Amino acid sequence: MSMLYWQIGKRINQEIENKNHSEKYGKQIVATLWRQLEKEYGTSFSEKNLRRMMQFAEVFPDEKIVVSLMRQLSWSHIKILIPIEESLKREFYIEMCILEKWSVRVFQERIQSLLYERTAISKKPELTIRQDLELLKNEQKLNPDLVFRDPYFLDFLGLGDLYSEKDLETSIIAELQRFLIELGSDFAFLSRQKQISIDNRDYYIDLLFYHRRLKCLVAIDLKIGEFEASYKGQMEFYLRYLEKYEQVEGENTPIGLILCTGKNEEHVELMQLDKSNIRVADYMTILPSQKILREKLHRAVEIAHQKLNAKNDE
Repeated sequence: MSMLYWQIGKRINQEIENKNHSEKYGKQIVATLWRQLEKEYGTSFSEKNLRRMMQFAEVFPDEKIVVSLMRQLSWSHIKILIPIEESLKREFYIEMCILEKWSVRVFQERIQSLLYERTAISKKPELTIRQDLELLKNEQKLNPDLVFRDPYFLDFLGLGDLYSEKDLETSIIAELQRFLIELGSDFAFLSRQKQISIDNRDYYIDLLFYHRRLKCLVAIDLKIGEFEASYKGQMEFYLRYLEKYEQVEGENTPIGLILCTGKNEEHVELMQLDKSNIRVADYMTILPSQKILREKLHRAVEIAHQKLNAKNDE
């Protein structure tokens, strides 16, 4: 069915283009054609659907790509992809949908939650994004930048303006299934308040997870307020312990995720957390409007790209 719709869209596009019809005349052709097709074949060929077929053929002009796409995604999935204008963003959603086997409903939710803009990969250079998506597509190699997000949406916890770290942790455990959905697929919960004992002194990791595809432990530290420099040392300690005493043969080095309610980007950048396998992300227990959120995330991506361009110019 997907191939049929693509061929119909391509045929109409070619007909309009080859005869150099004006946009107005093209609309007249579509208006006439959909009535004939709907009368003979049913509502699947309404004007809206016919224009979607045309857009499908325009967005995916290569038949080989369409053949590959339709083997893994349904027409309902493809319809969601078509309006996405940025090719890199579209490729991201295609590969992640295939990898995590999203249903149509989950696919829509991921796009509406601005998953691409919240994923670390969106702030990387275009070439890096393409290379990482190609590695995922061709070799099933998953870069952590495709996994971790910033910010995380924790509005489902039902927390008000005032709460403690213990309240936050308890609410996450109570809503663990929804927290796992927000983290992303392939995360498995291992422990709450994971105890570490060194020289008769006890320390506790707030939450410990395992990521199946990254093949590593993921330690999560929950913080109230903005990121502070001391958090890095604490997380490094946890990760070195896990690496020495918990990591098993065949696993990769553990990753640390510090969740805060805010952070200074320059502060984080100067600490070079990536060299310690540590990531810092904001979390939101109350979400702003979709418009404000979209503007904020787009601005964050834009600033990240400006910094990359400035570095390249030096």
